[in-house]
Amino acid sequence: MRNKKLVLMVVFSLLIVLCTGSISLLAAEKKVYINGIDADYPPYAYIDEKGNPVGFDVECLNWIANEIGFEVKHQPTAWDGIVASLLAKKIDMVYSGMTINEERLKKVDFSIPYWVINQALCVREDSDLNIIAALCSDKYTVGTQRGCTAAEWIEENLIKTGILPKDNLKLYEGFSLAVKDLVNGRIDSAMMDDVMVEDAIRKGQPVKIIGRIETREEYGVAVRKEDKELKALLDEGITKLRKSAKWDELFIKYFSE
Repeated sequence: MRNKKLVLMVVFSLLIVLCTGSISLLAAEKKVYINGIDADYPPYAYIDEKGNPVGFDVECLNWIANEIGFEVKHQPTAWDGIVASLLAKKIDMVYSGMTINEERLKKVDFSIPYWVINQALCVREDSDLNIIAALCSDKYTVGTQRGCTAAEWIEENLIKTGILPKDNLKLYEGFSLAVKDLVNGRIDSAMMDDVMVEDAIRKGQPVKIIGRIETREEYGVAVRKEDKELKALLDEGITKLRKSAKWDELFIKYFSE
């Protein structure tokens, strides 16, 4: 009887060890994805005063990762080279306010859309410029972020048509730099996604919106075309998020304050 109890104890101990080892192995095998972000793209993605990636898109992806069961790291990446970094496998996705358009779809795939934006043009608070004068004259300069859809719109609709001289478009690494130059009088206007311009105003920048261009751009998460499984996870996660209370919480946090 004693030997039988001893055998049972040994078997039970082995089961505990095996189960614990299996759980640890599963945890160790949890997939880690690297998300490339524009570190100067508030309120979607930016670096806070402590040096941490934050923003609406950052928190959305963190929630999705936790809900679906993978880990994520947010890696600041230069916006004008972010698609190239994705294709070179330096990052696994771009969940950072990226517009779905035909040019990008030639190179990458996208999740289902999760946001819709238009373009907005802002000037200094004391400026009397209107949108026509600001964008259709060789007297005034407009600034925006290099590689963004605002820059593409200006290039296609104003520069290539001869309405705006090429030298009147000033490109920056981030929109906040364009706003800084606008406030300091180095440029006359700045164009960007309307939510970003509104965020700058909400945070106290002395600028005002003088017009909007209805582009109806849809944001999506960019992935490599071969990463079908990741796209499916993101589609599932975005669908769940938009039906959850977390979506409303983040909307209020980043767009209603």
